[in-house]
Amino acid sequence: MSDLRVKRIYEPASDDDGARILVDRLWPRGMSKENAKLSLWMKEIAPSNELRKNFSHMPSRFEEFTRHYHEELSVNPDAVAHMKELMAKGRVTLLYAAHDTEHNHALVLADYLRSH
Repeated sequence: MSDLRVKRIYEPASDDDGARILVDRLWPRGMSKENAKLSLWMKEIAPSNELRKNFSHMPSRFEEFTRHYHEELSVNPDAVAHMKELMAKGRVTLLYAAHDTEHNHALVLADYLRSH
């Protein structure tokens, strides 16, 4: 499997990022499209609005969020397959905007992609 990384979109782009994929449903505040240097914006693989709002970036809800996000991903095979195709071509960096670097959907997505 290819090299899969996770990075905040506010960190500077790097030549070793590979394909830079934004996996947020909403565009990151204060980020210009030029500075984002995206390869692709995959809104369709992000958590649903309902799940995102229920989570509210509260670490105490992360375990429950993870379980529900896995359920959403399991019924979204087209988006998962598209991401797997990108990963098969080389390094992929999943980009997210959340402040919490330990409890966010991009980490859950990366673990899901690595294990499925």
